[in-house]
Amino acid sequence: MPSQLHESHLLLFRNQPALAAELIRGALGVELPAYREAREVSADLSDVQPAEYRADVVIELWSDKPVYGIVVEVQFSVDRHKHFAWPAYVANLRARLRCPVSLLVVAASDAVARWAAQPIMIGGSYHFTPYVLGPSAIPEVTDETQATENPELAVLSAMAHGCDANIERAIEIASAAQKAAAALDEDQSRIYLDLIMTSSGEAAREALNQMATQKYEYQSEFARRYVAQGEAEGRMALILRQLELRFGALGLQQKTRIQHASVPELDAIGERLLVAGSVEEALGSG
Repeated sequence: MPSQLHESHLLLFRNQPALAAELIRGALGVELPAYREAREVSADLSDVQPAEYRADVVIELWSDKPVYGIVVEVQFSVDRHKHFAWPAYVANLRARLRCPVSLLVVAASDAVARWAAQPIMIGGSYHFTPYVLGPSAIPEVTDETQATENPELAVLSAMAHGCDANIERAIEIASAAQKAAAALDEDQSRIYLDLIMTSSGEAAREALNQMATQKYEYQSEFARRYVAQGEAEGRMALILRQLELRFGALGLQQKTRIQHASVPELDAIGERLLVAGSVEEALGSG
């Protein structure tokens, strides 16, 4: 069964069908035909045989007719069964569209990307090789204008680089994506902001929460509420962890007190924690 994270990746391509073509052109440097529109179409690539072949996402590039087809597969692990399915996806879509078709594999790790990029021997002298993008090949979107123009690419960039060792760079990428997502409608904004936050490392996530209210004024009331909520949750988790490391396991009443504290109250607890001799003193009740 596809995971939630797998479906989250696919959502970006469904919301912005041209993203697949942009990645093939921009990140891989492959020339594609000129087109006016990118459309998501049925992902059922079964032929007349009983076996079912269903890809993750199928994109058609259109001029007056289909000029290019792209099968998008999001891959989280090595799956050698895909070596039999992937060539069939491309062959069946090519027969349906009567135009060139390629397969784009978006891999969750560079190790999976290296496996996916290996040529698939079909038989005789024939082999099939997909286009593959691992996290290191996903563009690093730090420019806010570019992120606003293509929020799906910005979010994909944040998902790929949110846990990079270069924390400052990860924050810069996530910040650009967060600002672009905050300008969208509430439902889409909520999903994208969740993807950005859950894909960021702990240090980057905490820094991003602090930056959000200090350096950027979000346009929608929802985005302001969301960021404020994220800031409180991040600080709450940090305070709980610090208290438990210093004083041991907390009681239910103490945890409830922290979970219902506002950001200023959490800041005050954090300051008292530096010199407090007990949990009660840190909480301001001792």
